Amino acid sequence: MIIAGPSGVGKNSIIAGVIERYPQCSEIVTATTRVPRPHEKEEVDYYFLSSEVFERHVAEGTIPEFRVHPTTGARYGTYLPDLTARLERGDIAMGDFNIEGVRFLKKSFKALAIFILPPAFELLEKRIRARNAGMSEEELYKRLTVAKQEIEQDAPLYDYRIVNEEGKLDETVDKVIEILKKEGYLQE
Repeated sequence: MIIAGPSGVGKNSIIAGVIERYPQCSEIVTATTRVPRPHEKEEVDYYFLSSEVFERHVAEGTIPEFRVHPTTGARYGTYLPDLTARLERGDIAMGDFNIEGVRFLKKSFKALAIFILPPAFELLEKRIRARNAGMSEEELYKRLTVAKQEIEQDAPLYDYRIVNEEGKLDETVDKVIEILKKEGYLQE
């Protein structure tokens, strides 16, 4: 199952909220070439790979799709060993993927895709600014441009679209859980 949406919309908080309520759900860990942040852990937050190792995984097919982050140049991709291990143990595998990942996962795994929308674009800009205090205006512009494209072009391609209202995270998690029950992922 995929939870997607622009940066700052609350995807990770929603995924964490679902997993907290339903331990049979687990978060897919993807691979990246970016440097870990101080609080991040290998194989928990990402598989942090050098560019060379990442390329080898792409060539071998264990990273079947990836994207280049439009503002940082870091690569992010689906890491099949992690995903298949979760599915083999019977988990409901959840992750935050962009449109390339969604296309791959829908085709290869018949994944359910939910797009999270901000209540207003201005609020999204405030969230992005608050999360990235030292961000340059150029970086902010790039992130907002990507967010606008995701909302306008990508969101209609998802199975469901949910607005994450300001201050109503629990209600948004409830909506995701309702969809998971409706689609047969979770039992009543």
